[in-house]
Amino acid sequence: MKKHEWYETTDEGERRLVTVTRHAGKWQLRSRLKSETEWTTFPAIPLDDLETLHEIINNKYRRNRLPHSHVLEIDALIEAAKRRD
Repeated sequence: MKKHEWYETTDEGERRLVTVTRHAGKWQLRSRLKSETEWTTFPAIPLDDLETLHEIINNKYRRNRLPHSHVLEIDALIEAAKRRD
C-alpha cells in the first residue's frame, strides 16, 4: 500500500489534512480538518485534490520513488473527473 499526505488551508482558514492511499490498484481519499476527530472518506476523489495528488505523485516519480504507472493512473482519474463535472 502506498500512502500520500499533504496539508492545505481551507478558504475559512482552517488546516486540512488529506491522505490518499493506493491499495490493490484502487485510490482512496480521506481528509479531516484539524479541529475534527473523524475522517471523511470520499467515494470519488474531487478534481482539486486529484490535481494536487498529481503534482505530488509526479514529484515522487521524478525522484524514482514511484513507478510511472501511478502517474498514468492519476492522469486517467483526472480525465474521468473532468468528464464527470
